Amino acid sequence: TILRLSGAMMGICLMKRCCSRLLLISFICSLTNLNEAISPDGEALMSFRSVVSSADGVVGRWRPEDPDPCNWKGVTCDAKTKRVIALSLTHHKLIGPLPPELGKLDQLRLLMLHNNNLYGSIPTALGNCTSLEEIYLQNNFFTGPIPSEMGNLSMLKNLDISNNDLTGAIPVSLGQLEKLTNFNVSNNFLVGKIPSDGLLAQFSRDSFIGNSKLCGKQIDMECPDENSSTGSRSTGVYFFGLPYIGQGGKTGKLLISASATVGGLLLVALMCFWGCFLYKKLGRDESKRLAIEVGGGASIVMFHGDLPYASKDIIKKLEALNEEHIIGCGGFGTVYKLDMDDGNVFALKRIVKLNGGFDRFFERELEILGSIKHRYLVNLRGYCNSPTSKLLLYDYLSGGSLDQALHGTFGYLAPEYMQSGRATEKTDVYSFGVLILEVLSGKLPTDTSYIEKGYNVVGWLNFLISENRPREIVDRSCEGVETESLDALLSIATKCVSSSPDERPTMHRVVQLLESQVMSPCPSDFYDSSSD
Repeated sequence: TILRLSGAMMGICLMKRCCSRLLLISFICSLTNLNEAISPDGEALMSFRSVVSSADGVVGRWRPEDPDPCNWKGVTCDAKTKRVIALSLTHHKLIGPLPPELGKLDQLRLLMLHNNNLYGSIPTALGNCTSLEEIYLQNNFFTGPIPSEMGNLSMLKNLDISNNDLTGAIPVSLGQLEKLTNFNVSNNFLVGKIPSDGLLAQFSRDSFIGNSKLCGKQIDMECPDENSSTGSRSTGVYFFGLPYIGQGGKTGKLLISASATVGGLLLVALMCFWGCFLYKKLGRDESKRLAIEVGGGASIVMFHGDLPYASKDIIKKLEALNEEHIIGCGGFGTVYKLDMDDGNVFALKRIVKLNGGFDRFFERELEILGSIKHRYLVNLRGYCNSPTSKLLLYDYLSGGSLDQALHGTFGYLAPEYMQSGRATEKTDVYSFGVLILEVLSGKLPTDTSYIEKGYNVVGWLNFLISENRPREIVDRSCEGVETESLDALLSIATKCVSSSPDERPTMHRVVQLLESQVMSPCPSDFYDSSSD
């Protein structure tokens, strides 16, 4: 019996050992398979997937268990080596930065990510992708300088990084790209002299337009160090079509900024009421006349050159618009839905001209608006100058407008935005503060009750604060709301609209203040109040 028990126990032990070894072997095999499940190129693209999201989930369908990324949407591989040679994901509303791991794709020949919402800096590691022949990153929100490492891309033929928020100088190293035949850095915030040595000297003005602080022979603009006669060039400012003669000091600049702000807001308010009045009064007749007005010698001015349409094609579509295409009454007039033959959709806003003076002023303002790019602002693509009206062409947003969720508010920009023409986080915070004041007061920023006193909503708040009675800005219908909540909202709004950008909180801090003082924290996919 003892021998039998011993044998049985030994058998059990042997079985346990065998099972343990089998489990260990299985675990090792699984790790081996996991490591072999994706190639190094696939790992680099998974880094891209981890930081980028898209509305259609295109990158979310990339599977890390695949042996290579060659069947992933937007990815092309060499048939023999299975190395990634192209990454093409355009018009997918991709949001996020470019990870430096993309620099590991050393066989990449084509990088095509234009017309998305990508942001952050262009990684210097792209300079390691020495097989690159074409780079298309236009119409995104990239910031920071152009990496000088891109001068290492000796095979590069086409480089388009236009319509971003890039800053700094154009690297001299780009002039060493001997195969470069197409080059476009237009509509950024680049500064300094355009390198005149190397191949960059061969490109025309169109490659550099929209960078007001660039200079060089390519754009017929002398650089400051090349013109010692500082008095030979006029430094006057033209304001509302008339020359403004100032001393170049802060007083003149502040006067221009303040006057432009007040004048612009008054103009927008006037056009808001005027446009809606005409829409209600003219009704169907307005839409029927559109075809006649467009056909009367109209011209198309496009701000972004990536639209594949000739002027005649756009005008032909405009002439076919009628009342069935009306999607609303905007701040300046009637808004139409414009469907192009290739499936792209745009929003067309029709503005009735008032007089010749207004025409010249508004056309100049449109050029400023057309150069603005911000990932939270709809793009103004261009306009049509017809004999009796202005036609603005915007990207179409199917989700509607903020006007449908609030009570007719229109965008209100911070004063320093009027000076620089750039939308930043600080101007976003300022606008959010104005929005809070709209909610608290129940009035638009340029309500007639403010205008009659010579203020807007921010000016009126500052006046009430100086009189130690800021609570008077709160609408009477808010009397049932807890006093602590109203005071907290008013305090947050006051901080957001501070005249000094450095004193405004970040939106991260604003959310924390709202959660701690006004409302209970609520789960959201859009922010985490405990993070930056």
